[in-house]
Amino acid sequence: MAYAVPLWSQPTVPVTGGDPFPVRRIYCVGRNYAAHAREMGADPTREPPFFFMKPADAIVPDGATVPYPPKTANLHHEIELVVAIGRGGRDIPVEAALDHVFGYAVGLDMTRRDLQNAAKKEGKPWDMGKGFDQSAPCSAIRKAADIGHPSAGAVTLSVNGALRQSGDLADLIWSVAETIAYLSGLVELQPGDLIYTGTPEGVGPVVSGDVLSGAVEGVGTLTLTIAPSHGTTTTSA
Repeated sequence: MAYAVPLWSQPTVPVTGGDPFPVRRIYCVGRNYAAHAREMGADPTREPPFFFMKPADAIVPDGATVPYPPKTANLHHEIELVVAIGRGGRDIPVEAALDHVFGYAVGLDMTRRDLQNAAKKEGKPWDMGKGFDQSAPCSAIRKAADIGHPSAGAVTLSVNGALRQSGDLADLIWSVAETIAYLSGLVELQPGDLIYTGTPEGVGPVVSGDVLSGAVEGVGTLTLTIAPSHGTTTTSA
């Protein structure tokens, strides 16, 4: 088939021991750890979860080097468990939600905090604070069939070897199953969707030259290097 403009490549995430996972949509849960909600000035009560999105081509592979993004002086890290959806559905019951999970990965929700905060103050959308180029680093996906469905385990992020974020999956306000069930009542989930499940406390700024090392216990690790803003994006071997 011919197209009016060149066809772009399908974004994918590697799968440990399997074929690549094609990314359809990236959903992100906001403030899903109580301590992080408090550090962002919010009430960590169990209000219904809320979501924002990143473009599929914001995916960045493990080990990549990316340039410091433009139009920000306050780039923040947010380490997260990522859920890969393997079977779609609408209005999925909580008790059946984990049957729709293909696997899990470690992700970073990179955030232009100054743009996000300005948008919040003015009552405008967050899109340019969250959904910019290369804002969704993601490790290889490990299949749920291999590792099960982690409900507890350390979630950590270090910058240049110094621990910045530390939490536990057990502290999620909304569990993976509850998140899938709620989100599927808003949109029909499809195979290829990723859900970034929220970040623990300790988010903070990074600068050019920083090396970010994240981990989710029982799932995997993720490394990202921030290059100067004028640099060229490269991927390590």
